[in-house]
Amino acid sequence: MDEHADAMGEPGFCFPAPAVAVLDEHGRIVEWSAEAELLVGMTFAEVEGRPFDDLLIAPSARKSQPVGEARTEPASGELGAAGTGGTRAVLARSASGRDTDVFLWASPPISHGRRLVLFVPFGQALGWGHGFSFLNAVFGQEMVGMSFHDTDLTVVRTNITPDMFGGPPLTPGDRLDAVMPVDDAAAVEAVLRRVLKTGVPIFGYESQMRSRKPGERQWTLSLSVMRMENTRGEPAGLMVSVHDVTDQSRIRRHRDLLHRSAGRLGMSLDVTRTARVLTDIVTPELANIATVDLAQPILSGGEPPQVIGAAESDLVRIAVASTDGPWPAELLQIGGVYTVPPLSPQLRVLQKNRSVRLSRDEVTRALGERAALFVPPDAHTLAVTPLHARGRLLGTIAAWRTRQPGAFDDAETELLAEIGSRAALAIDNARRYAREHRTAMALQRRLLPWATTDTPAAETAAIYRPAHGGHAISGDWFDAIPLPSLRVALVVGDVFGHGLIASATMGRLRTAIQTFADLELEPAEVLTHIDDLVHRLAAEAPPATRDVVGATCLYAVYDPITRRCTLASAGQPPPVLIGPEGTPRLIDVNAGPPLGVGGVPYESVTAEIEPGSILALYTDGVLGLEPYADGDGMRRLQDEIAVQARTHMALDDIGRAVLGDAPGEPSRDDVTLLLSRMRELPSGNVRSWKFPADPNAVSEARAVTRHQLHEWNLGDIAFTAELVVSELVTNAIRYAGGGPVELRLIRDGTLICEVTDPSNTQPRLVRAGDTDEGGRGLFIVAQCTTRWGCRYGRRGKTIWTELPLVEDATDPRAA
Repeated sequence: MDEHADAMGEPGFCFPAPAVAVLDEHGRIVEWSAEAELLVGMTFAEVEGRPFDDLLIAPSARKSQPVGEARTEPASGELGAAGTGGTRAVLARSASGRDTDVFLWASPPISHGRRLVLFVPFGQALGWGHGFSFLNAVFGQEMVGMSFHDTDLTVVRTNITPDMFGGPPLTPGDRLDAVMPVDDAAAVEAVLRRVLKTGVPIFGYESQMRSRKPGERQWTLSLSVMRMENTRGEPAGLMVSVHDVTDQSRIRRHRDLLHRSAGRLGMSLDVTRTARVLTDIVTPELANIATVDLAQPILSGGEPPQVIGAAESDLVRIAVASTDGPWPAELLQIGGVYTVPPLSPQLRVLQKNRSVRLSRDEVTRALGERAALFVPPDAHTLAVTPLHARGRLLGTIAAWRTRQPGAFDDAETELLAEIGSRAALAIDNARRYAREHRTAMALQRRLLPWATTDTPAAETAAIYRPAHGGHAISGDWFDAIPLPSLRVALVVGDVFGHGLIASATMGRLRTAIQTFADLELEPAEVLTHIDDLVHRLAAEAPPATRDVVGATCLYAVYDPITRRCTLASAGQPPPVLIGPEGTPRLIDVNAGPPLGVGGVPYESVTAEIEPGSILALYTDGVLGLEPYADGDGMRRLQDEIAVQARTHMALDDIGRAVLGDAPGEPSRDDVTLLLSRMRELPSGNVRSWKFPADPNAVSEARAVTRHQLHEWNLGDIAFTAELVVSELVTNAIRYAGGGPVELRLIRDGTLICEVTDPSNTQPRLVRAGDTDEGGRGLFIVAQCTTRWGCRYGRRGKTIWTELPLVEDATDPRAA
C-alpha cells in the first residue's frame, strides 16, 4: 500500500491530481493522462485501444499468480463495482515489474457512452478519506468556529452559528461586514488579505468584535488564518479558525491593569499627582470617564473626617479623565468643592468599604437638581468605589461608561475596588508625607534666620531651596550675625544627611555658632569649638548613626572700619568675591576637614575687601546644579554671579537669577547661596587715641571724648559718655600691667566706646557692698549703656559699650 508513497507523497492533506483514463462504450482506453502514465508505468501508445480491464488483476489471482507471469484472468467485475462509489483494485504489472494497489472510481456513461475512470494509490485515497473525515469533524463541532473564504474573502463554508458565540450567524456568501461593524470588519479583512498575499499564516491574532447594534455586547476573538492553494501553488482561498477568548482576554487585561496600577500608584508622594494617575489607570480600560474626589483636609496633610456625610465632609474634585474628548464645561471642574448629601443607602455602603453600581436613572433620581453637575452626557452606568485606608474614608473614585456597552459586572467592580484600595493607600501615604514635610519645613523655617539683613557692615540676602526628589529638607543653613563695633559674621553650613535629624542638628550648630560669635572669637577658634560640639553630638547619637553626624561650615567676620574680612573653612568651597568693577575671584581660604573629623587645626585668612564688593558664600548643593555640576562649574559660577552683579539688581534678585534659571532635574541636595554687599564706615565716624598707663591720662581721655561728641553734635550724651570712658580707662590703667591704653569712638546708630589694653584679664561685673570703696566701675558702665562686652585679640582685650544717640537740639550745627 505504501509502494508509491515516494512518488505520490505521504498520505495527508497534500492531494496530487489523480490518474485519469477515458474509456469508450466498449471499455477500451481512448485517453490517458500523464498521471496515469506515471502511476502505471505505461505510455498512452502502449495502452491505447486496450480494454481497461486488461490492466487489472482479479482478486482470486492476486495470491496464486507467480511473480513475473502474465495475468491469466481479467478483473472486469472490479471496474463495474468502481462506479458504485469506488473500489479497491490491483493494476497489472507495469514495465517496472510492480503491481499497484489503487482505488478506482468510474463515472456512469456520459457522452456517446464514454466513461471516466479515476484511480490513485490506495494509501493516498486513505489520506483523502482522513482529510474529509477531519473536515467533517471540524465543521461538525461547536467549540471553534471554522470558515473557508474564497479569494475575495467571501464565506464559502462555515460552522459559525448564533449559538456558538452568542452573536449573529455567518452564512456562505456573506462578507464579514454582515455580522460586525464596518470598521471592525475592515481591520480583520486587512489581516486576511495579508495572509492571502504573502502565504504566511497568522495564529492567535486577537480582534475586538462588536455587535452591529450599538450598546450590545462585544467579543474578543482569536483568529488563526492559513492560505489554501491549488495544484499550481496559486492562492485558492483562506481557512480561518475563530475561538472566543473574551473571558480569557478580559482576565488577562484585568491582571495586566492591576499589575500596571501596582507599578504606577505610590510612585509619587503628591496627593494630586496620585489622583491623576488613578484616573488614567481606570480610563479607558474600565470606563470612559473617571473622577477622584477627596476630603478637603487631605490636600493639606490633615486627617480626613470620621464619616463622609457629616457637616465637615466637603469633598474636592482632584482629578478627572475622559476618553470622549475635553472635560465637559457643565460638569464639576477640578478644584470644585461640594458637600456630600445626607447619608443615603448607597453612601452607607461606601462607609462599609463596598463599591456601588448605579444606572444613570438611579443617580439622577438620587442627586435631583444637582445631577447636571455630576452626570456626564451620554453616560449610562456608574460604579463608585470608596478610597478607604487605615480605617478612614478618604474619598471616592467614580467611573462612568458612555461608549462602552453594558453595565459593570462583578469582576470589573472587584477590579475597580482592588485598584481603589491600592490608590487609597498611596494617597494616604502622600497625605502623611505632606503633613510630615510641612512640619519639617516649618521647623526648618523657624530654625533659619530672615533671608535678608541690612547692617552698617553689609547688606545680605540668602536664597535657600530644600532638596527635592524624596530627600525633602536637609541641614543647610546660613546666618548674618551682627557683632559689636558694627562688624558682621557671615556663616553658611551643611549638616550631613537629610530629614528632621539633620534639621535638628543644624539648629544646634547654628545656636552654638551664635554663642561663640558673641564671644567674639577668631573664626578658626569658632570652628574648633564647633568641631568639639559635633564630636559630642556624635557620641550622643545611636551607634548606627554616629558615622553620619558631621557638617561643613564657613565662618567669616567682616569689619567695615578696617574693610578686612577674616575667614575660616571646615570643608566648604571657597567664597566668590566680586569687586566693585565686576571682576570675580575666589578667596583662597584654607579648607580644613569637615566638622566632626578632627585632627587638623583650622586656619584663618584675612582679605581686604573694597566697599561695594559682593561676597558670595554657598554650599556644595549649588555646585550640584546642572550648569555648575562639572569640573569647570566653579568658574562658571563666578562668571554668572559677576554677570548678574553688573546689572545692579537687588541681592535677592541676583541670587534667584543665579539659581532660578538652572535647568535639569531638581537638586537632590539643599541649595544655599548667601550674598553680601560690603560697606565701609566713613572715616569721619571713627576717632581713636592712645594714652600711657598713667592715672593722669583719665582726665585727658574725658576731655577728648567731650570734644569729639560736641563735634559730632552729640553733646547731650557727653556727660554719660565721659563717665563711661573714665571708668573704662581707669580700670585699664589700674589692671593693664603698665601697657598703653587705646580709646576709640565710633558713631553710627549708636555711640560705641572701645578701650583696649594689653591685659587678658577677664572683666567681671560684681555688686559692691555698701561699705566697699571699689568694684562699682563696670556696674556704672552697665547702667549707663544699652549693652557692653569684651573681646580678645592676639594681644590684650577690648572692652566695648554702646550708648543710644541723642542729638543736641540747641547746637546750631543740628540744623
